[in-house]
Amino acid sequence: MPTSSTLTTSPIEARTTEFGTITLDPAPPVTGADGLTRGRRPEWLRVKSADSPKYRELHGLFRGKSLHTVCEEAMCPNLGECWGRGTATFLLMGDTCTRSCGFCKIKTGRPGPLDPDELRRIGESIAAMELSHAVLTSVNRDEQPDGGAWVFSESIYWIRQLRPGCTIEVLIPDFKGDWGALQVVMDAHPEILNHNTETAPRLYRTVRPQAKYLRSLELLQRQTNGSRGADQVGHHGRSG
Repeated sequence: MPTSSTLTTSPIEARTTEFGTITLDPAPPVTGADGLTRGRRPEWLRVKSADSPKYRELHGLFRGKSLHTVCEEAMCPNLGECWGRGTATFLLMGDTCTRSCGFCKIKTGRPGPLDPDELRRIGESIAAMELSHAVLTSVNRDEQPDGGAWVFSESIYWIRQLRPGCTIEVLIPDFKGDWGALQVVMDAHPEILNHNTETAPRLYRTVRPQAKYLRSLELLQRQTNGSRGADQVGHHGRSG
């Protein structure tokens, strides 16, 4: 029969899955004041160091261009891994959101004025990164007449001017149901138009108090119908 020392020092048997081989090092269980048992996290669950040559390169690029990314503002734990591979998701219209979704770390407040030159700098950054696919999202700017739809449109223009051949994906807000604003983005013909419902309808008051589930569904329906119209360049819709 194994001794107690054997149980605490021998590694748990390694298991191979489609994601690779996972080995959990044993650690004496620790029970906190909340009654939860804690131990050592597996290697695949640990956040990788953000310090790498490519990370430093992108960090310098974004700081030099005074640009924001959702990776930083939303405190994404995968930032080091993604930037280390030379990818990032650009955040349009500043770093302050007019909404207060419970799942999001981006700060809520009264944002400053929009920066019209931001769009050119994003195009320049995408060209410098030599991206073949660019992803843009934004904070909500409910104080703007069109929710900032023109910013998406102009950003797409600059990317196409400065990085021809780069496909573009936009993750857009609901524009408070302003379907003219949605059309402005669609008329810019991004290859992928993304809008997230984020959660189940019953949780909206708690998780997305300024949003409406049915409004998001209508946006997705309009996007789907519009992308099939005779005057539209076909693009793909996406949601999460």
